[in-house]
Amino acid sequence: MSIDFKDKVAIVTGAGGGLGKAYALELAKRGAKVVVNDLGGSRDGTGTSDAAAQVVEEIEKAGGEAMANGGSVTEYEQMEKMVADAKQKWGGVHVLINNAGVLRDKTFAKMDPADFEFVLKVHLTGSAFVTKACWETFREQSYGRILMTASSTGLFGNFGQANYGAAKLGLAGLTKTLQLEGAKYNIKVNTLSPVAGTRMTEDLFPEEAFKLFAPENVVPAALFLVSEDAPTNAIVGAGAGGFHSSWVVMNDAVWLEEKDRTVEGFAARWEEINSFTNLQAPQSGSEQSGNILKAMQKVTGTGPSSARG
Repeated sequence: MSIDFKDKVAIVTGAGGGLGKAYALELAKRGAKVVVNDLGGSRDGTGTSDAAAQVVEEIEKAGGEAMANGGSVTEYEQMEKMVADAKQKWGGVHVLINNAGVLRDKTFAKMDPADFEFVLKVHLTGSAFVTKACWETFREQSYGRILMTASSTGLFGNFGQANYGAAKLGLAGLTKTLQLEGAKYNIKVNTLSPVAGTRMTEDLFPEEAFKLFAPENVVPAALFLVSEDAPTNAIVGAGAGGFHSSWVVMNDAVWLEEKDRTVEGFAARWEEINSFTNLQAPQSGSEQSGNILKAMQKVTGTGPSSARG
């Protein structure tokens, strides 16, 4: 099975280097016309460069089509213009990879509130802004593929990255709602949790590990998740040639009778409530209330069917 992006227009944010550049190059190689977005700053979000133009030049030398965009994902009007420019030049936008990001790591005790806010603004609000700028186009053409970039810090936590972790888990939550709202318009939304050696992580990896975790090793997962036959609502981890899925799961609810609904009653059932068994991965938030009603029915003989009636 060959996967190509012929006749597709793709936007990749933060594509001046690292993962974004790797995505842009492979998309172009497989036939996509690519908008290479990059503000060009350092990993803390300061400064500028011509990184996007350099990637476009590389794509064009290889026979592909691309255009550079230096807009900031934190400025909605700039993202609207980026989408409008792509549509004017190529007639549409079909794929969006939200990859732009910054790091401002410190322990929470030492973190300036402005650094917390800025990291959320770039990763979470920025991804929402670019997606919103594309959303109506995706709906009108009944086709859209969106990839959010989460991280192991967001999914599982990491010391010294409270701002980054909050933003990254927020992106997984954004995915879960957008994939529901976009379903009838053939808009598929997925989340990628990459591990890669880039300028964002160069001082976190030993030299050998840095080479092993080359950005190119993440590309297969990223491009599959924005392909025509992509799944939706997936959370995929990728790095160094290893790939896995993650899920947000819940166990069976434990229903407490009214006489037991006290702090002490809850404490008495805590081991059961916290049991890592009978796990399920809900596809929408409504399944939590359904889970509780199912537990009530099990104890009382009444539940979802009688509650609806």
